[in-house]
Amino acid sequence: MNVGFIGTGTMGSLLVEAFLKAKALRPTQISVSNRTYAKAQALAERYPGLRAVHANAAVAANSDLIFLCVKPLEFKKAVDDMLPFIRPDQLVVSITSPVLISHLEEILPCKIAKVIPSVTNVILSGATLCIYGGRIEAGDRERLESLLSRISSPLQIDEPYTRIVSDLSSCGPAFMCYLLEQFVEAAVRETGIPRDDAYKVAGAMLSGTGRLLTEGGLSPGEVQAKVAVPGGITAQALDLLRRETSGVFNRLIKTTHAKYDEDVAKVAVSFYGEEVNGQ
Repeated sequence: MNVGFIGTGTMGSLLVEAFLKAKALRPTQISVSNRTYAKAQALAERYPGLRAVHANAAVAANSDLIFLCVKPLEFKKAVDDMLPFIRPDQLVVSITSPVLISHLEEILPCKIAKVIPSVTNVILSGATLCIYGGRIEAGDRERLESLLSRISSPLQIDEPYTRIVSDLSSCGPAFMCYLLEQFVEAAVRETGIPRDDAYKVAGAMLSGTGRLLTEGGLSPGEVQAKVAVPGGITAQALDLLRRETSGVFNRLIKTTHAKYDEDVAKVAVSFYGEEVNGQ
């Protein structure tokens, strides 16, 4: 199977490197293009056998599976570049959440899916969210999820939940690391503990907590109950956190959804020239 990547920015290159690290693909199976050719060429130099090409059309013409890894407002041009070379048997996979399945199915005469990767995929961990178009058959799902399972846990979702599940899976590492960073920096300021030591302890704590929630089968509430003795230090600190952060994640979700809705509307304009169905 030949696999193409149109776009080798942060997530496009992350996927390429994860598939190669997992030995899910060989370099000779991969071709890449990018608006700035030097970025595609840099990947080819790092992984001998991988092909960097100047044109999106070349990726489309020579791939069985194509990952579209470009920004929302670059999609229309990428799709137009591909269109003359797309075959009905090919599978085109968008990794950009505001680009809807319907946007692509109306233009490209092939099988369409959308996946939302996570930065955790680079260490062959975390989830990859999978959304399938109407032309996808069972064999197509198996082929894609077999590939994704080498770097993640594929999770099929319904498109209306794209944003909220992306918040948890793909944005979540950034949100949690921001909170962890604030925790560690406060520890450094208040106590003078060496920063490197604090980050090592905090990183190990976060890793172990993740395993309690997955391998250990505990809920977040159960973890809190096991740590926080009534009337103890942790319980008092948790009371402070509850007071100080009340509603903050509701506001966070409203912020991400508002930006998503704005981007969906902009994508619709780029595809159709005007807002469609209020989006």
